[in-house]
This record gives sequence, C-alpha cells and structure tokens, in this order.
Amino acid sequence: MNYTIEQLVQKPFWKHFYSISQIPRPSGHMQAITAYIEEFGKALQLETIRDGANNILIRKSASAGYEDCRSIILQSHLDMVPQKNESIQHDFYTDAIKWKIQDNWLMADNTTLGADNGIGVATMLSILENQELSHSAIEALFTVDEENGMNGVFGLGADLLKGDILINLDSEDENEIIIGCAGAVRVQCDFFYEKEAVPEGDKAFKVSIKGLLGGHSGIDIHLQRANANKLLFHFLKTLVADFEARLSWTKGGNVINAIPREAEAVITVPSDAEEDLYLVCQEFASIYEQEYEGVESNLQCIIEPVDLPNGVLPQPIQDDVINAVIGAPNGVYRFVPQIGSVETSSNLGVIDTTDTAVSVHLLVRSNLDSMKGEVRSMIESIFSLAGAKITLSGNYDGWAPKSHSTIVSLVDEQYEHFYHREAQIKTIHAGLECGIIGSKYPHLDMVSFGPTIKYPHSPNEQVDIESAERFYRFLTLVLSQASN
Repeated sequence: MNYTIEQLVQKPFWKHFYSISQIPRPSGHMQAITAYIEEFGKALQLETIRDGANNILIRKSASAGYEDCRSIILQSHLDMVPQKNESIQHDFYTDAIKWKIQDNWLMADNTTLGADNGIGVATMLSILENQELSHSAIEALFTVDEENGMNGVFGLGADLLKGDILINLDSEDENEIIIGCAGAVRVQCDFFYEKEAVPEGDKAFKVSIKGLLGGHSGIDIHLQRANANKLLFHFLKTLVADFEARLSWTKGGNVINAIPREAEAVITVPSDAEEDLYLVCQEFASIYEQEYEGVESNLQCIIEPVDLPNGVLPQPIQDDVINAVIGAPNGVYRFVPQIGSVETSSNLGVIDTTDTAVSVHLLVRSNLDSMKGEVRSMIESIFSLAGAKITLSGNYDGWAPKSHSTIVSLVDEQYEHFYHREAQIKTIHAGLECGIIGSKYPHLDMVSFGPTIKYPHSPNEQVDIESAERFYRFLTLVLSQASN
C-alpha cells in the first residue's frame, strides 16, 4: 500500500505521533512535551502524576473482568536525539519535525524523525484513550531525558509504580524480543588553556569531515562506520607534523550517543604552505575513501580559507589533545566470546571548544560492569597522561536477563501466533531504561519490543509504517493475554 501523510494522520496512532512531532523535544528541553502529556491524561480524567524528575505517570483502570489481574506498566521516553544534515536550516528547540514518506517508510526532512521513542509514546497515548481494549490496570510511564544520561529514570522514586510487569517500547526491530541491555558511563575530558597569538604570517583554514552515515552509538557500533572526530584528528596530526599547523578550535558531533557524522577545525599554517595543504587534503580523502569503501559512500574531506581567528592553542596543549583523541578507544572493544555479539564499546561522540577549554566526550557501553570499568580506566589513563581533567557521569548498570520470565515467555508465544514466525530473543548493545527501573523495582518482570526503525540517532532515521501498525496491534494482544 502506498501511504500518504494525510491518510496516516486519520488513524489515532499516527495522529498522536504527528501531534508530538509538532512539539520540539530534544533532550534537556522537556517543558512543552511534558505539559502536553500531562494535559492529555487530565483531559481523559485519568490519574496523572508529574514526579520530581518531570516524568509523567498516567494510570488507567482495568477493563471489566480484569480487575484482579496483574497490572502492567508501559514505558517510553519523551525526548529525541536532535541530528540534522548541515545543508538545511532547522532549529530543534522551536521547529516541528517535517514528515515525508518514501517507499512506505516514514522519515523526516533531513533531520532525525523522533520515532525513537516517539512511536512508543504515540502507542501509549492511543492505548490510554482507547476504551474498547481489554487489559488489567495500566500505568503509562513517560520518562524524560533518556538520550541525555537517563536523567528521568535516575530521578524516578522507588514508591511511584504499582505494576507487576513492565513493557518497554523502545526497541527498534520487530523481529526481536529484548530481554537485557548494556550499561554505560560517560567520560568527559577537559583540556584547559589560555590562547596564544596567531603566528605572524600565518593563514587560516577550516578543515572539515562531512557526509558520514553516523548512527546509534550502540546498535550501529559494529557496522564499522567512520567516526568523523577520529578522521579529522588523524588529518590534523599530519598537518601539524608537515606544515607546523596550529589549532584554533575544533568541533565534532553534537550528541554523545550518536556516531559523529561531521567534524571541523580551524587551523593556521605558514602562508607558503597553502598549495601543498590542498594536495594533502586530497590524499587523505582518497585514503579514507579506500578505507571505508562499501561503507561510507559520501565521505568528504574539505579544506577552505577562512578569516584569521583571535588566537590558537598553546602548542603543547594542542599536541596533547591531538594525541589523546587519536589514542582514545573507539568502536567495538570486545565481542561476547560465545555468540559474537558486541559486549563492550566506546564512542568518541563529541568534541567542542570554548575560549578556555577543549572538551572531549566519550560513551562507554558494556554488558559487563568489569569491562565497562576496564575501558573507562583506559580512557582515564590516556587523557590523564595528556593533562586533561576527567569527569565521570551517567553511570548505570545493564539489564540482566531473568532465567525464568513469565512475560518473556508469553510475548514469545503470542509473537509466533501473531507474526507466524519465531522471534529472536536477545540482549541489545544499547541502554534501555529497564536496567535502572529494575534496580529500583526488583520485583518487576520486564520485556522490550517495538517496530522496525532504521538509522536511529541520524538524519536518515525512518520507521517502517506497516511494521509500526503491526506493533500496535501486537501490543494490544499482549495486553489482553498478559492480564490473565
């Protein structure tokens, strides 16, 4: 079937997703979307609670005949990752997400779509307002700032939820039932300095890496996609060695949990180096194209003249920053020996510069706390030796699978009846909120599933329309059966 946006929004499920797509909701800017969800619950005359962390909980009573059944918590996060292609103007703090449909995939116009986790949110809103469904008591938990350190669930009280089962709706492959996830920790490395004057006679240039695929720093980390920060800094090291380049500022990536697609730096070099500079840029572009052939089809290495900056980093600091970034672990660190799935990884996600500091931000993920600690310690050692100040934040444990889970068994059984095939039951190399929620509510029986969403955390993000509609119908089936 060929869908149009006008047709989609006639259906309650898509109507809700469209409505929340009109509300700016990047991580850290939750005021408008939480107000919308809170008003939605109150308009339905359902018990609606805003907790101290600004999570919203809406309770819906059990259907007739289901009053004594186990109650169910549905959970999704309200924020989205703000990523866009450089070629377009879009303000994630004020602008609505613009939809388009291509080959029955719903996507945005050169920005992230917010299907992660907006599809889950829209599903919960549809279930809350649908009076024809059969289910036990439902608690709909809408959390904030999942993409920026899990702040919502970290602030969740241990006495708010009453349910027995938790169904997380933040998975992105309808072929899978998720029963566990990785833990993570954020590492920030700050190099402080006082700027020096630009060397006399130097010219300034901006060096850029563009056109990379990027993607989710957990789910896509094994795909060997290029990291723009890494490519840029390898180039910078050569420019420093061969042309006495001086670094004025650098910026790469804008969210720590996405593989950076673009990175740039302003450098100065002696004026007689300009012609050779362009030749070296072409050489690096060719090298990178060869290294990522079949993976990165639009990789660009660009150098262009710019106005002289107001200063440059002291050379020892500059060299320390470049060497530490090049030496930092990035990508898959270890696979699970028995099954070959990713166990531990690191993403060199964001580098930014102020007048007094260069800050490097890395996200370490692992199914094992010990391996998470090993990679974190490696990063600390590298950057400490380079003179950086290290700050750790957002540390959380993973979600360990239960050997005997009633809800997983039920979802697996119903999946086969509904989809007429077996599901893949697996853990995921990404951070779901289940781990933190489970640490506060250890009695909960938990599972996660969702529709097929491709390229999350990138401007190519898209959701399979038919998959999303099947997901909604499947969830209503699970609710009716899990309540028995």
